[in-house]
Amino acid sequence: MSLKALKGIHHVSAITANARKNYEFYTQTLGMRLVKKTINQDDPSVYHLFYADERGNPGTDLTFFDIPNAGQSYPGTNSITATSFRVPTDESLEYWKERFGQFGVEHDEINQRNGRATLAFRDFEGQRLILVSDENNVGVRGGRPWDKSPVPQEYGIRGLGPVQLTVSRFDPTAKVLTEVLGFREKGKYPSPTKGTHNIYVFETGEGGTGAEVHLEERSDLPPERQGRGSVHHVAFRVEDGEELSQWAAKLKELRIPNTGVVERYYFKSLYFREPNGILFELATDGPGFEVDEPFEHLGESLALPPYFEDQRAQIEAMLKPLNTKQRF
Repeated sequence: MSLKALKGIHHVSAITANARKNYEFYTQTLGMRLVKKTINQDDPSVYHLFYADERGNPGTDLTFFDIPNAGQSYPGTNSITATSFRVPTDESLEYWKERFGQFGVEHDEINQRNGRATLAFRDFEGQRLILVSDENNVGVRGGRPWDKSPVPQEYGIRGLGPVQLTVSRFDPTAKVLTEVLGFREKGKYPSPTKGTHNIYVFETGEGGTGAEVHLEERSDLPPERQGRGSVHHVAFRVEDGEELSQWAAKLKELRIPNTGVVERYYFKSLYFREPNGILFELATDGPGFEVDEPFEHLGESLALPPYFEDQRAQIEAMLKPLNTKQRF
């Protein structure tokens, strides 16, 4: 079956135990826009918050499931161990390093990863994040930072960069990336952890920072235990519903267990686990977040897909109020 190449990273979904502090950190400190305040459609009792560029373009969203009783995560293998954000230039990283100092954000020094300037940092729950410079990027285009952000547009986050996977067995995951999903092995670079294997770079579509998965094998770590501060899954971009249905047929043909096409209203999805247990999603580029809210007021109110509207009263009663009116 011939399919178009995946277009890049669609979104990354993580776990928080504190929606209010999460909202403040990602909008006030990182300057991202909350483009949708909705619910986890598999568990309507918790928020699903989407932070992105000005309109939530595909490839710019870091999302969070708010699980108030989530325990602390314990990092390890068979997990997504770093999520990166694209910023325009190397100079941007100097701005962010100073900003992190002002806001008391735990961060490392600026250094090179895979030939790019980067700045690793952690949020208040230990979420592992990296800013990566797009100074010399070629490949999939980034988004546009919101002009009402507290961060100047010339330094603002313009989308998701490479996602790092850490696994106990390299070959099975690499095989799924290349032989099933169509990624290309592009290169490798030394791990920042001394005495461990190189990290390998895989790319899809037009390539570049918005279309890479970085894969490392670690035999010295236990499996990760998910909790607040960990990543739930990564999603890759598919053009539309017709193409997603073709992916579902391909996975069925390969006898890879998957959910089939799932309606998420803002996009359609398909989920499966690769051999080391990391959850992968394929998600369509549209219809997007303006199907139920105007651009000017994205994320300000609780948005529910039409098939949840008859449950709005019960859902709102379960959720702790979260004020997300624009402050800028």
